[in-house]
Amino acid sequence: MRIHILQHAAFEGPACITDWCHQHQFRLSWSRLYKNEPLPDLHQLDILIILGGPMGVGDTRDYPWLMAEQAFIHQCIAAEKGVLGICLGAQLIASALGATISRNPEKEIGWFEVQRHDAVLQHPFAAILPECFEAFHWHGETFSLPSTAIPLATSAACMNQGFIYNNRVLALQFHLEASVDSVRLLINNCRDELIDSPYIQGETAMLTQTERFTQAQRYMVAVLDYLLYQCRR
Repeated sequence: MRIHILQHAAFEGPACITDWCHQHQFRLSWSRLYKNEPLPDLHQLDILIILGGPMGVGDTRDYPWLMAEQAFIHQCIAAEKGVLGICLGAQLIASALGATISRNPEKEIGWFEVQRHDAVLQHPFAAILPECFEAFHWHGETFSLPSTAIPLATSAACMNQGFIYNNRVLALQFHLEASVDSVRLLINNCRDELIDSPYIQGETAMLTQTERFTQAQRYMVAVLDYLLYQCRR
C-alpha cells in the first residue's frame, strides 16, 4: 500500500501513524506543505492522510496552498482513495465535500471524553471505537456534516467530532495518534492558546497519565486497520 501524508506544520506530525506504516512495510511519502513541497500524483497513492495544523481552512491568504490542497482532497475522494483527516485535516475534508467550517463555541484543548454517535451503530465502524472514550483535542473550529455523511462522534464542547463518508473517507476532529512527544511539541509551539477556559487543560494535565496515550493509539491503529480493509476490498 502507498500512503501519502499531507503535513501543515513542522511541529504537528503523524506520531504513531508512522509506526503503523513501518510495521506494515507500506511505502510512505510526504508533502510538507509548509515547505511548499508539491502535492503527489493522484495515481501514486492508495491512502491519503491529512494531518492537523494551526491554521484554519479559510486562511488561504496566508497559506495559499490550502486551495490546491482542498481541490486535491476532493479529487482523491472522487477517485475512491482511502482518505483520513485529523483535526484541520477533517475540516479540509468536510469543506471539500461542501460542508461549512466555523468557529466552535469553545476551544477544546486537552483530554476530553468523546461519545460515539448512535447513527454509526448500523455501520461496520461501530466495532472500531467504544461507546465512550477519551481523546486528545486541540482545535477552535468545527465543521457541519457533509451531505450523506454518517456522524461519528460528539463531545460536550463540540457537536461534530467526526464522520464517515462512503466508507473510505474518515474525518476525526480529535487526535488518536497523539504521543507524549507530539503533545509537547504542540504545547511548545501553541502555548499562547492555553488560557483559563472550561475546555482547555493545563500542560501538566495533558502530559500525565501516559496510559491515555497508549489507549488512544490502540484506537488509532484500529481506525487505520479499518481504512486499510476498506481499501483492499
